[in-house]
Amino acid sequence: MATDILTLTRPDDWHLHLRDGEALRAVLPHTARQFARAIVMPNLKPPVTTTALALAYKQRILDALPEGAAFEPLMTLYLTDRTEAEEMRRARDAGIVALKLYPAGATTNSDAGVTDMRKTYATLEAMQREGLLLLVHGEVTDTDIDLFDREAVFIERVLQPLRRDFPELKIVFEHITTREAAQYVAEAGANTAATITAHHLLYNRNAIFQGGLRPHYYCLPVLKREVHRQALLEAATSGSPKFFLGTDSAPHAAMLKEHAAACAGCYTALSALELYAQAFEAAGALHKLEGFASFHGADFYGLPRNTGRITLRRRAWTLPESLPFGAADLKPLGGGETLQWQLSEETLA
Repeated sequence: MATDILTLTRPDDWHLHLRDGEALRAVLPHTARQFARAIVMPNLKPPVTTTALALAYKQRILDALPEGAAFEPLMTLYLTDRTEAEEMRRARDAGIVALKLYPAGATTNSDAGVTDMRKTYATLEAMQREGLLLLVHGEVTDTDIDLFDREAVFIERVLQPLRRDFPELKIVFEHITTREAAQYVAEAGANTAATITAHHLLYNRNAIFQGGLRPHYYCLPVLKREVHRQALLEAATSGSPKFFLGTDSAPHAAMLKEHAAACAGCYTALSALELYAQAFEAAGALHKLEGFASFHGADFYGLPRNTGRITLRRRAWTLPESLPFGAADLKPLGGGETLQWQLSEETLA
């Protein structure tokens, strides 16, 4: 029997881009109204590479929160070739939870990323010792590797050696997009997990090209073939604690998305839970959404589960086509389309 009300333990977003300044103030309320915590990505300009920079950024996030909002940003550092191993103790003591690996040139603001993993080994050893997690953007950047194959090649060239050399380091393979990644994580040891976005559960690469080039469906890692979407959906709805929610919501001004060289990223924070509910319902797995959204990530990070509750109701509503974004406009993924689930403004104790 179909349900019309879905009540979940308040979830967390384990992969989020908030930007800074006016952009931060524009998008933060969308996340704070539905998620209790979020892992905040450090790829600002300049990147968040030290504990001091992370704490300053955290304060800017807290200052931008709407009055009365109960939301905790979980801060990360941007891993570079020059990140000092000694910084890991300071990071841990300050409450930093993870470092982010961007292969240089892999995605937005990744120019300062890692060029050679061997240059980071002393830092990775310190992370393993201090209990900090490594969050990976899992794509190689070699120009001779096809864009759609870069995640699978990353597993072989980078992830497998990392797992061998740092067996106690907790690694989150972020925003996985392929059958190969889902299978790798499912078969890996207990210290490997993955986040999955709503858009990679809902769409395959055809969405980018339906009726013309649709830049608001362009993200990195890029949407893949239908066989990969199906594999991700199977992983997300499997009940395995290795897979959990990470929106990778990435706001860009509409004019930069609709540009000759379009920015990569989908803005989903406005309707994140509704989009995930849509995907899980299509798979007949609404009863698995709470574990994926509310339990698995907290458990893997070693953090307490939330105690608050949120409610989704079956109610058709139309996503706005655009939102204010400082002096620009922001177009959410699926803007103008109708969703069948809507987050209730009620917060249950």
